Amino acid sequence: MQIDACYAAFGGNYEDVKSRLMKDDLIKRLVIKFLADTSYERLAEAVAQKNHGDAFRAVHTLKGVSQNLSFDRLSQATEGLTETLRKWETIPVDEALCEAQFEQVTAEYQAVIGAIRQLQDAE
Repeated sequence: MQIDACYAAFGGNYEDVKSRLMKDDLIKRLVIKFLADTSYERLAEAVAQKNHGDAFRAVHTLKGVSQNLSFDRLSQATEGLTETLRKWETIPVDEALCEAQFEQVTAEYQAVIGAIRQLQDAE
């Protein structure tokens, strides 16, 4: 699998990341390194424990990484959950909305991870 096909598989914007990072080898190296990022695992644990502060920090980090690598669908999913959790200290969190948004993040995250593993296996 080529890096552009990997991006197509999970709904990323290969042209955007290519315009910023320029080299396929660098993009591929950073994309494979995403497998080691623990933001999603921290998010899942925090959501399960209804720890909104930790969930916000984890999803905000995942959103930033997703945006930097042009993982567009994952970035959009994390943006919704980030905004739901943003004011967790002052406004009660809509737990049903949080769960639904977390499910969407999970689906997009799994698509990204699956495609990256295929890319990595093709080496």
